[in-house]
Amino acid sequence: MTPETLKAACLALNGAEETFPFNAETSVFKVGGKMFALSALEGSPLSVSLKCDPELAVRLRAEYPAVTGGWHLNKRHWNSVLLDGSVPERLVLDMIEDSYDLVVSSLPRAEQLRLDWPGVRARTDRAQ
Repeated sequence: MTPETLKAACLALNGAEETFPFNAETSVFKVGGKMFALSALEGSPLSVSLKCDPELAVRLRAEYPAVTGGWHLNKRHWNSVLLDGSVPERLVLDMIEDSYDLVVSSLPRAEQLRLDWPGVRARTDRAQ
């Protein structure tokens, strides 16, 4: 995965924005003002930190040596992924989407609706 592909995947999600709250080198991707991914896109080797369900985080770390506890983040809820090609790109893209979904699920319902998030529609359909 290239830095351009990583950035494009993060920004393709509804309401996602790139910010630089820590320094000019670290891209922090947010939705609703909350972080779902961060990466030093010019860093070598390229890596990304993503929010993750705690049980899934442990399984991914066991299966892929390139997936570790989030660097400088809560290791229960965040993974860092070394993008060296050992983790399939499709899985990385799924992890980005899962991270986004975890963050959006914690946003107020009005914000979820504004983002046209499928998860809020599923909950609305079940309630009816």
